[in-house]
Amino acid sequence: MSTQIPTLEQLHALNPVQQPTYADTDLLNRVTAELRKRPPLVFAGECDELRGKLADVAAGRAFILQGGDCAETFDTGTAIDIRGKLRVLLSMAVVLTYAAQVPVVKLGRLAGQYAKPRSNDTETRGGVVLPAYRGDAVNGLDFTEQSRRHDPNRLMEVYNHSAATLNLIRAFVTGGFADLRAVHSWNQDFVRNSGVEVRYESMADEIERALAFMVACGVDKEAFRTVDFYSSHEALVLPYEHAMTRIDSRTDTPYNTSAHMVWIGERTRQVDGAHVQFARHLRNPIGVKIGPSMTGDEVVALADALDPQHEPGRLTLISRMGAGKVRTALPPLVRAVEATGRSVAWVCDPMHGNTFETANGYKTRAFSQVVDEMNGFFDVHEELGTWPGGVHMELTGDDVTECVGGVADALAEADLPNRYETACDPRLNRNQSLELAFLIAERLTDGRIKRTNPVQEYRVEDF
Repeated sequence: MSTQIPTLEQLHALNPVQQPTYADTDLLNRVTAELRKRPPLVFAGECDELRGKLADVAAGRAFILQGGDCAETFDTGTAIDIRGKLRVLLSMAVVLTYAAQVPVVKLGRLAGQYAKPRSNDTETRGGVVLPAYRGDAVNGLDFTEQSRRHDPNRLMEVYNHSAATLNLIRAFVTGGFADLRAVHSWNQDFVRNSGVEVRYESMADEIERALAFMVACGVDKEAFRTVDFYSSHEALVLPYEHAMTRIDSRTDTPYNTSAHMVWIGERTRQVDGAHVQFARHLRNPIGVKIGPSMTGDEVVALADALDPQHEPGRLTLISRMGAGKVRTALPPLVRAVEATGRSVAWVCDPMHGNTFETANGYKTRAFSQVVDEMNGFFDVHEELGTWPGGVHMELTGDDVTECVGGVADALAEADLPNRYETACDPRLNRNQSLELAFLIAERLTDGRIKRTNPVQEYRVEDF
């Protein structure tokens, strides 16, 4: 791995897409110069630790739960908001860990997910044309000329808010908030009060008995109290990501210290484009979103660019096909990558391929389609004999009304205006997220029955 990364000038020469257009380049240079002096948000050793866990995912010995906001905002990055999202993710992780009987790698779309790619550069309302909202990292949501101006100062705000979010998350996951027994009690409340199916009650009861058994056996209580939690976001705004890259003193290799893992989106994954050329030099674990238009040759070319050494844990491929396409579009891509002999983590994003607009003008997703794509993802990997390594979701801990459907809430299109609060894409609320976790758990349980558990192969000790 080279100690050199391309300069921003070299990256800009590749005509990167989905970038802000800053009128004041001198201000941008001052902001990025200040960011280069700031302490890292994450540490290289933590990124290495995550890469090792993702290698376990690629080998079928762990499962990824990646979730959080579609786009974080400066206004909603409160302690209550962060706690709510963390609580949902930890609740889901308990169910998935029990079902898969392997560790669940917990990755938040948190502490850096402030920028979003957009289909159009502009937005028109009432004959007024302004720049599209590209996330708080770039401009504001309010439809005014001043708010929509691309402002480099916002990159410093991204750093400050990300640092505060990571601080709070670290306190939560090591200070008792993530205690396994408390998290399970949240799931029991969900099962009792949401009107979901009886089979979920049975699984909750099984987990309860398993926890009681561990306590009775004297399992170290500290093992219940703390969890590992990692940050991730789309590495979209190159001036920020480049400014946050540091050379690790231990290995003389570059790490993007803005997050433990960064991913490249469906719109920026050109193999000869600036985002891939930047990410290929990083030592972080790297994710790539892959959609239904991609061919086997294209995904192999991306894998060759980003994972030339075939290093387990280096590359995570996040499919976002759409419920109607996943069963036909995904298999050739899996076959093509598997044929190279490399070990990658396969993750399903069942959200981004299933967005539509309702008659009353709301962008939404149907819970049934999210579930269908998730099932299709599992069907493909079952058929090919590969490991369905994880799920990537947009969710919140609040009782929002942004996605229709779900047994617990049964939200209809008419309910969407009640609490439609997202800054960009519709998110699953707490009940929908937990319901999906139980549905995924059923697929993992089936998969576990059909294979030897790679983590806990018990052997009788002969004394």
